[in-house]
Amino acid sequence: MVVFPDPLVRIFTGEPEVIGFGVRCLRVISYGYVFYAWGMVLMQAFNGAGDTMTPTRLNLVCFWMMEIPLAWVLAHRAGWGPAGVYWSVAISESVLAVLSLLAYRRGGWKTRVV
Repeated sequence: MVVFPDPLVRIFTGEPEVIGFGVRCLRVISYGYVFYAWGMVLMQAFNGAGDTMTPTRLNLVCFWMMEIPLAWVLAHRAGWGPAGVYWSVAISESVLAVLSLLAYRRGGWKTRVV
């Protein structure tokens, strides 16, 4: 998605302006895919172990308290426009993965009884 996003976006639209936004979005968000994958795996590991509060708290912090405000700040205050929104997704998902890894290594999920 980093190298060839244009043909993929063109499957869905022929509008040049939309293609430009879509290509930029796929490129930026693709940078966070490795972290996004790790975050998803760790979150589901918590859920599978019966610890549903850790993913709930992490998602609350990383999505509601970080990603959305960061998107607004980067788009408006920093003047990045739509690219600021794309970067906020990549950044917050990366932070979510790092925090998930730290919580996993701490091991509190092992004490949950299902």
